[in-house]
Amino acid sequence: MELGGDFDTLEFKAGKHKSSYSYARILVKGKNKTHLQDILDEIIPLGAVPFRLNEVALMPAPENMIFPDNFYSTTNNPTQIFYKKNWIKVKGIMMDKVIVVDPKNNKAHCKPIREVKKGDLIVVGEDGIQVKPPERSRENTGIFRFMSSGSSSEKPAMAVIKQIAKDIIKSKKSGGKIAVVAGPAIVHTGAGQALATLIREGFVDVLLSGNALAVHDVEADIMKTSLGISLKKATPAIRGCRNHLVAINEIYKSGNLKEAVKKRVLKSGIIFECVKKGVPYVLAGSIRDDGPLPDVITDIVIAQKEYKEKLKDVTMVLMLASTLHAIGVGNMLSSTVKLVCLDINPASVTKLLDRGSTQAAGLVSDIGTFLPLLTQEILNCKKNN
Repeated sequence: MELGGDFDTLEFKAGKHKSSYSYARILVKGKNKTHLQDILDEIIPLGAVPFRLNEVALMPAPENMIFPDNFYSTTNNPTQIFYKKNWIKVKGIMMDKVIVVDPKNNKAHCKPIREVKKGDLIVVGEDGIQVKPPERSRENTGIFRFMSSGSSSEKPAMAVIKQIAKDIIKSKKSGGKIAVVAGPAIVHTGAGQALATLIREGFVDVLLSGNALAVHDVEADIMKTSLGISLKKATPAIRGCRNHLVAINEIYKSGNLKEAVKKRVLKSGIIFECVKKGVPYVLAGSIRDDGPLPDVITDIVIAQKEYKEKLKDVTMVLMLASTLHAIGVGNMLSSTVKLVCLDINPASVTKLLDRGSTQAAGLVSDIGTFLPLLTQEILNCKKNN
């Protein structure tokens, strides 16, 4: 209607039970074929399936890293295409990518612009595409139902923590894989040991972050400070402004983070537990990094590929006190992956939700208070179960 079209509802069946589907057949009207196509382009990504089903149209990429005109831009919702009279699931679905079809194997997958090669068969137009948005359950489903109002600081903290803990326990029991996207504020606020405990207890399957988290995690272990502030007394340490550089220097002397653990230069903390537990971590660099640590990937294209690789088969992501990494990871995930985003700044949480990660539960709270309480609740749930 906003696009100036019209519609008639020809058939509507409401599901009577919680597990039942509803069905609607709607006649969509436009002023002309072009106008109608504009309307279809908007409603197909929302799950509408055209009555007259055509196969997808394919065009070869004219050059490396160049899409053909009228390329189809993906959403982060599960998608399939109608090709050679069969529905084919698009693998590796992410938002803002293109669909590349392999005609020999009848397979389809997402590709970003950097990975497109000349001759790749790319889906164009809207024909033969079916998008399935996440279902909205009528039953309570943990934090993702509890937080249905979006990001807010006006939620009962302990009730929220209990719900998240239950969802994490449930995810692990069902064989799920949990990723943590972490910002350096975890260490600054004294919550580093809480995250280290979660890693040691087996509730973290992959850690994604940047240089700062690892640097201050090392500083906290070696110097007992973070950004030069004593983690015990909350007072500035003498010459503390150089402590993070001391931490970087010690890791370079050891070779890298894993060698620092092996040589017992690094004896506790987040990275220490990752190394000991065999939990993979990816540290993506930025222009503002000191050092950076030898383990940090400074080529952002390579870092992005590593993030994507580690996010395969992830079922739940905890985004803790991180804005840019959280938004970046959100853009790499299917809408079927559950996200919990926590930050003391409401704008950080809102940015993630507004950029298309509608499956996220946004929480506004202090990570220094929240994470230790969450860790304790998870351990209590584990003990009781």
